[in-house]
Amino acid sequence: MSDDATAFVPGHITGFFSAHPDDDPAVAGSRGAGVTLSHGVTVTVEPAAEAVVSLDGETVEMEPVVNVLQALGVTGAVTAESELPLGAGFGVSGAMALGTALAANAVFSCGHSENELVTVAHQAEVEAGTGLGDVVAQARGGMPIRIDPGAPSHGRMDGIPARPHIEYVTFGGLSTADILGGDTTTLTAAGETALDALVEKPTVERFLSESRQFARDATLLTDRVEAAIEDVRDVGGDAAMAMLGETVFAVGTGLSDAGYDPKQCRVHPAGATLQSE
Repeated sequence: MSDDATAFVPGHITGFFSAHPDDDPAVAGSRGAGVTLSHGVTVTVEPAAEAVVSLDGETVEMEPVVNVLQALGVTGAVTAESELPLGAGFGVSGAMALGTALAANAVFSCGHSENELVTVAHQAEVEAGTGLGDVVAQARGGMPIRIDPGAPSHGRMDGIPARPHIEYVTFGGLSTADILGGDTTTLTAAGETALDALVEKPTVERFLSESRQFARDATLLTDRVEAAIEDVRDVGGDAAMAMLGETVFAVGTGLSDAGYDPKQCRVHPAGATLQSE
């Protein structure tokens, strides 16, 4: 057992998705597409007498992280740092769960494979109701397309072969648990339509256009998000809404050109990684 271990997990923005619940959390999940970000979450785990979780210096309640520790049968202090806001559609809870799985496995010499650890983190987030597809996307990196729901042993993955510059601006958060806990029939139908269209033509442009249509069809657009997307399109840019948050992301410099002050990053070229000891 080592003193501590650290993992980096990219942030993840979902453009559209369909929900697929199941009694088995490894099988449950979502189909859809998104983009992983060079902005992400750095997670450090060290042995401790009780489980304590902190994010950017503040102690937080983070059920997926606690679920991961319990699933691995270990007790540790989890310290996370991120430039991404919590609850705004960037997959921070999924990143913390996956980072905890990778780092705890190293600290406590649990002996699990990468796919096993991704499955543990995916199940932990599904059980907590904080996400359905972020973890598997963050494990892959790039611009992932989730063909099937569920953990790696259950779901096929594909991706858009592009690594564009990304801008994003956040106006606030939306409750993932509230949305996923309600009637998702309309949302899922819209997500299935969007996925079929993207698989037919897996380009960045199709991803953004289907993401915009999904937000409308799933009735998730807020006034501020819709206005920002239109502002970007008015200056010739391309933008869509992040699921699930009151966040707009754009390819290129669309938000800057439209007069906003966005954060800037790139598509992350790889998935979550354990950092060198």
